[in-house]
Amino acid sequence: MKKTLLVIAAAGLTIPMATPAVADPPSWAPAHGYREKQRDRYERREARKYYRTDNGIRYWRGDDGRYYCKRSNGTTGLIVGAAVGALAGRAVDTRGDRTTGTVVGAAVGALLGKEIDSGKARCR
Repeated sequence: MKKTLLVIAAAGLTIPMATPAVADPPSWAPAHGYREKQRDRYERREARKYYRTDNGIRYWRGDDGRYYCKRSNGTTGLIVGAAVGALAGRAVDTRGDRTTGTVVGAAVGALLGKEIDSGKARCR
C-alpha cells in the first residue's frame, strides 16, 4: 500500500512539470498588456531628441512640454568623499581611539563629495 501511494504521489508531482508554460501568449497573438506598454514606452524614449548644454548635460523635451535632464545623482562622489574624509579625519584626530575624527571626517567628506559630483546644473 505504501509503494502504491508513493508512486501516485511521484506521478502527481511530475505531471505538472511536463506541461508547457501557459503564461506567455503565442507568438502570433498581439501583445496588449505589459509588453505592449513597455514597447510603447521604449519607442517614445527612442523618439526623443536629445540636446546638450555647454557642460555636457543631456536634456530633452517631454510629451508634456517640460524639459528633463539626465545627470549624475552624486552617488560616486558620496562614496569617494566619505572614504577620503574618513582618512583625513583619522589623520587629523591624533588623540585616543580616533573614532570621532573618522566618523566626522566621513560625514563631511560624503556631503562635500556629493555636492561636487551632482553639480549645480538645473533643467528648466
